[in-house]
Amino acid sequence: MNNNDVLIRLRYALDLKNAEMAEIFKLGEYEVTTKDVAHILTKSIEDDSEHIECTNGMLDAFLNGLIILKRGKQEPRPGQPARPPLMITSDEHVNNIILKKLKIALKLTSDDILDILDDAGAYLSNSELSAVMRKEDHRNYKICGDRYIRNFLKGLALNYRE
Repeated sequence: MNNNDVLIRLRYALDLKNAEMAEIFKLGEYEVTTKDVAHILTKSIEDDSEHIECTNGMLDAFLNGLIILKRGKQEPRPGQPARPPLMITSDEHVNNIILKKLKIALKLTSDDILDILDDAGAYLSNSELSAVMRKEDHRNYKICGDRYIRNFLKGLALNYRE
């Protein structure tokens, strides 16, 4: 699943408009226009020169903006950088970061995530979810597959659009 697909599914699940998405990007300190958002949310076609590929940095900024929108801006502690470093450093770990940041933004517990996945027809045990939520360098860390993110976003849509 590419980053554009994640944004398309997240937009649908949370019922966001293009202007709201542009504002969320802005909160995450990434400037895009409403017109740019429309081009990000299109499926990539080879002859489509208008399509904008969503990079890891753009997705990270959007998720940070979503956290700020839903939870409020947190002032940095003394000695901390004013802007958090990008968490999505490689394509391999994107799904783990998406899950972590959506958990924070939507104030979800681990049980909520398991219920959302169950609603979408995917089963994940509590220990597997714990392994997915760990830091990359932890010995029990597990990479979150596309299947789980796809089903999580599907479950979000089922829960938030009822």
